[in-house]
Amino acid sequence: MPELQLPKMGFGTWQIARKDTKAAVMKAIEVGYRFIDTAQIYGNEAEVGEAIAACGVPRDDLIIATKVWITNLGYNNVLKSTEISLKKLGLPSIDLLYVHWPFPLTYRPKKTLAAFNKLVDDGKVSYIGVSNFSPKQFDVAVEFLSTFGKPVIANQIQHHPMKQQRVQREHLQKKDIYLVAYSPLARGRVFKQPVLQEIATRLGVNPGQVSLAWIMDHGAIPIPKAMSEAHIKANFEALDLKLSPEDIAKIDAISNS
Repeated sequence: MPELQLPKMGFGTWQIARKDTKAAVMKAIEVGYRFIDTAQIYGNEAEVGEAIAACGVPRDDLIIATKVWITNLGYNNVLKSTEISLKKLGLPSIDLLYVHWPFPLTYRPKKTLAAFNKLVDDGKVSYIGVSNFSPKQFDVAVEFLSTFGKPVIANQIQHHPMKQQRVQREHLQKKDIYLVAYSPLARGRVFKQPVLQEIATRLGVNPGQVSLAWIMDHGAIPIPKAMSEAHIKANFEALDLKLSPEDIAKIDAISNS
């Protein structure tokens, strides 16, 4: 089975209200996004599913990801909650399923991940990912799933110029694992960051586009959220923005906060 090839950028749906989700996802797909990210806790899986059904793009051309919330990490609850997610999404299977957070009171690697393995074996899920895992937690998950011959293909973590995740980036790059970057615009803070503002002004773009381009330059996959057509398009246009080595170095020098 070939590894899943993720696009350089995806579309995030965290904090998009249910009433706005269908239109936002349909617009994102129209603009060119093909990797759509949701989660059980977001409360908008059904609306994401409505957009997938109505967008006119073949299902095989889309990569759909969702995440199992911390209250559903027991073996049976993983299976049951994923079935509910599939029904909400209106899909027989999804491409990528994440453990949303390794919450210590509910996440038990062997039981949780054994359920994920079963979902792959049953054809409900194509690939397994994790989210908010430390390097050590990630390695434990990889080692356990390797006993079933299953890879962990991604760790989704918060990543942007003010939270550069150097240790995580190096750890995942060494293992050839995707780093999927949530909150790549630092929940709007990138627009007020002086270094990003200076680079954006000089290049005739906005600081959000500079942040996204920097993330992609390091090989990570940002999944920015947006609702307006203008914002959705502007984020996607960052795919065409090439930063100079000098500008990359300036952003690299921004201290973590």
